[in-house]
Order: sequence, then structure tokens, then C-alpha cells
Amino acid sequence: MRNRQPIPTPGDSGQIRARATARSAARPLALKLSAVLALFLAHSTLGSKAGFPAWPPPPDEPYITYVRSISGPADVGAKPATLSRLASWVIGGLPDSAGLVKPFGLALDEAGNLLVTDTGAGAVCCLDPSRKKWLRWESIGKTRFQIPVAIARSGQTFFVADSGLGKVIAFSEKGKLLFEVTRELERPSGLATHADRLFIADAQRHQIVVFDTRGVYQSKFGQRGGAPGEFNYPTHVATDASGRVYVTDSLNYRVQVFDAAGKFERVIGSAGDGPGHFSRPKGVATDQSGHVYIVDALFDNVQIFDGAGRLLLNWGEAGSDPGQFWLPNAIVINRQNEIFVADSYNHRIQVFQYTGKP
Repeated sequence: MRNRQPIPTPGDSGQIRARATARSAARPLALKLSAVLALFLAHSTLGSKAGFPAWPPPPDEPYITYVRSISGPADVGAKPATLSRLASWVIGGLPDSAGLVKPFGLALDEAGNLLVTDTGAGAVCCLDPSRKKWLRWESIGKTRFQIPVAIARSGQTFFVADSGLGKVIAFSEKGKLLFEVTRELERPSGLATHADRLFIADAQRHQIVVFDTRGVYQSKFGQRGGAPGEFNYPTHVATDASGRVYVTDSLNYRVQVFDAAGKFERVIGSAGDGPGHFSRPKGVATDQSGHVYIVDALFDNVQIFDGAGRLLLNWGEAGSDPGQFWLPNAIVINRQNEIFVADSYNHRIQVFQYTGKP
């Protein structure tokens, strides 16, 4: 891994924002227009894997292969109005068929549909390839999303954590407000479900709050600190098939693992600038073999660990080509071991396939 800048303070501010702003300002309008044309052509070209990268690289047997990218409705088979979309990109404005601006939070529902929060657009989306649908919401009832950072779904209920609003909003597919979760919350930053429970990471209160999927408070665990079971700005939370809870403890530069009851089990990673360490840990997910995948936004990579926390493989670097990242944030993995990574400042979700045991 290459040398890095000093670690920033909490939130996507400071050095991260300066880095993103400088790079965004340098992009001319011509590149934006080229990106539009690329989006229209992408669906017909992304199916081929020839020449796409894999990790580890040859001559070693690959275990992670690049599959495709998702940037807009065409990439799931939906058909937005072409002229309307082009005009909206050039002159501003975001129609319902708009592509991704800054994909941030990811989740999968029971049917395998991909759920996305887009903090750049102030919107949340449900990508349903089986119906060739790209559902999108900017508001629920009279409440407009401000900073939707995380999403989950249980049954027919969608949950969105909005750190700007300081609450979790539950709604139906038709956009009907069902209820809001506010108890014990100040700055919700991460969501995960398991069975009938909803786990909410609150970065400001340095804790995980547990509700049932009807919004009834159950319990909480964690407090500010650096000891096992304590947090320093937890930002992401995930669960595995057994109910274990994985929490990205961002400014302790680690991921903590808890059992289904919230009892501490172990730590993965620590601060550092080499493999097996973290500088800006973000999303966490597990595959069907129990491997743990952790995104690092400053390394622009994903690291894979075994269940005991031993590093197995890492892939990614800064850039915009397939397999490269620009401040990646979230990660989810489906039952087929397809890996989805929110490549936030490249305005896309990259899809990879885990093909074997590292």
C-alpha cells in the first residue's frame, strides 16, 4: 500500500472533503457528458469479463473477479427517458430515473434486491433486477431526506437512517410513512437487521441501539472508549447468518464482533498503514464462507479476513478504472457471493465475484 495522508477527524470532512472537492473541481464538463454517454452504453458492454481485473493477479489463481458497475437504471434493465436524463445532468435537477450521485449506504433484502442510499442526491433507491425496476424516494410523507446514510429492509418495511434528521424512518414500498425511530438516537450512522431485530449504530452517542422491526426499543450496548466493547464513533453495522454483529469502530481503527446478544467476542484490525490495518475503516460484510470484508476509504481498498481476524487478501487502489476506488464506503454480499461496493466519488457501485477460498 502506498503512503497516506494523516488520519482525519470524524465524518466526511477535513482532508477527505478537501481531497474530494479538489478532484471534483478539476473535472471538466466534457468528462461529465462523456460519463452520460458511457452510462447509456454501459448495459450492452458490461456483460463481458474479458480483460477485467482479478485478485490475486496472474499467475496466481484468482479469488475475486470484477464483474460490472452499476451507475444508473439502465444497468439493472430499467429504461429511463434518455433525453430527460441527459438534460437533467447538464442543467441540473434529478428526475426519478436519475443515476447515482454519491452512493453511500448499501443493503440487500430477502429477495436479493440491492438497497442504496445516495447522500449526494438526498435519496434512497431499491434496485430490483427481476422486475427491471429502479425505485427511488427523496421524501417520505412530509419528511425530506437530508443525509440518508444507511438503509435496511425487513419484510415489506424499509428503514433509512438519516444522520441529518437524527432518526430512522420506516416506510412502505409505496412511500407511506409507517413510523419513526428516535429513542436513544442522536446521529444514526449504520443499520442492520437480523430476524426481527433492527441494529442502529449511533456515531455521536458511541453505541449500538437495538429495536424490534416494529420500532419498539429492546436494548443498547457500548459507550465511548477504547476498551473491548467500547466505541469511538461507530459508523457501520452488519450481521451474519448466525446473528453475530459486526461494528466498524472508526476512530479506534478496528471492527468489533459481538454475539447476537451484544456480548463482545473479538476485534479485527488496528490502526496502521499496511495490510491488516486500517486508516479509515468503513463498511463491513461477511460472505457465505464466513470471511469478513472491510472497506477502507483512505486505502481505497477492501481487505478480507478469516473468522479469527487473520488477513487473507486485499484488493483495490485509488482511481476510476474497474477495481479501483475513490472513497469507497459500504459493502454487501449476497448468497451467491456477489460483492457490491459503494464507490462513492466515482458515482457507482462496483460488483465483484468471490470465486474460491483464499
